[in-house]
Amino acid sequence: LNLVKASVCWLLRHSVVMWLLFHSLVLMTLCFHHAATSCSKRCYCSDSEGAFGGKTMRCSNLHLTEIPQDIPNDTLRLYLDYNLLTSIPANAFNDLPLLAELDLSHNELALLEPGAFRGLAASLQFLDLSSNQLTMLDPDAFEGVTARSNLTGNPWHCDCRLQTALPHLDLEPVFLTGIICQTSEPSDSGAQGVPFLLAKDLDLCVVLKKTTDMAMLVTMFGWFTMVITYVVYYVRHNQEDARRHLKYLKSLPSRQGKSEESSTISTVV
Repeated sequence: LNLVKASVCWLLRHSVVMWLLFHSLVLMTLCFHHAATSCSKRCYCSDSEGAFGGKTMRCSNLHLTEIPQDIPNDTLRLYLDYNLLTSIPANAFNDLPLLAELDLSHNELALLEPGAFRGLAASLQFLDLSSNQLTMLDPDAFEGVTARSNLTGNPWHCDCRLQTALPHLDLEPVFLTGIICQTSEPSDSGAQGVPFLLAKDLDLCVVLKKTTDMAMLVTMFGWFTMVITYVVYYVRHNQEDARRHLKYLKSLPSRQGKSEESSTISTVV
């Protein structure tokens, strides 16, 4: 009987411990879930309509100078327009696997760091970078993102690098007239003040191509000159050797005659 009582008491004690552990685990899970899905401070969140669910987070016109760190990871639409953002750092949205729409318009953005939109290639459908201070695009900032994009209202510096970077994005046709070159390289290309992507026969890479072709031509000419110089040196050097050898061969009979004459004199003596 005492053994049974002891067993019951042991089971009760351990059951209470297990229940407390389970209760703590549930509370921690709920806390983590709440932290991951709760709205960022100062921003307004609402549930997105549609089958995918998720949140719409609005942080517009809050004078933000950096991207909030507590964005819910189930955010579907994120509005950061009309703030004071100057750059987008690497991995800024890497924890938002559902993000389909991102509005960064009307900021002071001048730099998109490599990896700025990392993790959004599979989900992002629309990207608004209009009305900022962007002058160039680094393809490494997008890492496979091909979302429909609005790039109007930026002081673009149009050059070969921008010309090769823009095709990576799905630019809205209605926005093409708003991509205006404020400066260009070369400066006499005629790109300044015109819609860059709508200008016909405008190739800002042609100068670079010509420079590359000229460099290749100069390199090939240098190698050709070196080969010709070596061949000429080799031929001249061999001619000198052949001339000395021929001279040596011509001198052999006279030496042999002197040797025979000396031998005859020695015999007479």
